Amino acid sequence: MKGQKVHRIKTIQEFYSHKGIPAPAHPLISLFDYSLINCTEESDNEYFVFDFYHISIKKNASVKYKYGQSSYDFDNGVMFFVAPNQVFGTEQIAETMASKEGWLLLIHPNFLWNTSLAKNIKKYDYFDYAVNEALFLSEKEEAILNTIVKNIEKESHENLDKFSQSIIVSQIETLLNYSERFYQRQFLTRNKNNHKILSKTEKILNDYFAIPELSSQGLPTVQYVADMLHLSPIYLSSLLKSITGQSTQQIIHEKLIEKAKEKLTTTNLTISEIAYELGFEHAQSFSKLFKTKTNFSPIKFRQAFN
Repeated sequence: MKGQKVHRIKTIQEFYSHKGIPAPAHPLISLFDYSLINCTEESDNEYFVFDFYHISIKKNASVKYKYGQSSYDFDNGVMFFVAPNQVFGTEQIAETMASKEGWLLLIHPNFLWNTSLAKNIKKYDYFDYAVNEALFLSEKEEAILNTIVKNIEKESHENLDKFSQSIIVSQIETLLNYSERFYQRQFLTRNKNNHKILSKTEKILNDYFAIPELSSQGLPTVQYVADMLHLSPIYLSSLLKSITGQSTQQIIHEKLIEKAKEKLTTTNLTISEIAYELGFEHAQSFSKLFKTKTNFSPIKFRQAFN
């Protein structure tokens, strides 16, 4: 994003002002009609950082949306999530004759203040997914979410009283829980592609542990595996956990223990030499991990095998 302008939008009112639209009814939460945005305003090399949450479904857009250098062409039934302080941008790709549709639910963190969701919203991993890991919705799923956001809009416009915040927050939590469910469905329905990712993960780790200079390169990281697969680390872990029940880090550890067992049973290398060959800086760290995973120290494992 070097050389590209980044707009920091601190409030929801500022966002509306940037789009040349009158301020929303509520300063801390608003449902924005995407058809009000003029695509000519969504120019190339324009990036944003919001100080609030941004959840959206967009259709018939003539722009790409970006996180960093990743981009995505929005199509019908695609949803994505942006947390405060995340950088995202737009790039004009074409004019479209179709009417733009969709919505942006904007939620300032201050609206969640003193509610359980203020803390719990961080448990929804998809706020950290990359833009190319958007949620693909069926018509039925999209209809469910549209109903929820309409309820949020109605409550924030018409019934502002001492119950409003808790009612709206419960609706937001329902929206997030449905989104979590639909992401889990997406992991399952894209089963073939996801198993390809699992196979590629296995190959990446096998290749890594076969590197002669592994001792100087250190242990493989979740970030390394994710980068090799062109996925965000947290999306990769969520996907692998849905298939195997294990996160990326756990799969790395399993592969590491597998290689350690192989060396313990087929070579005469010392424990320190094995630890060094596997990328550990300290033999104690290797021994501790090995015992945690197998209930045996490396020495006891070698003795039991022999």
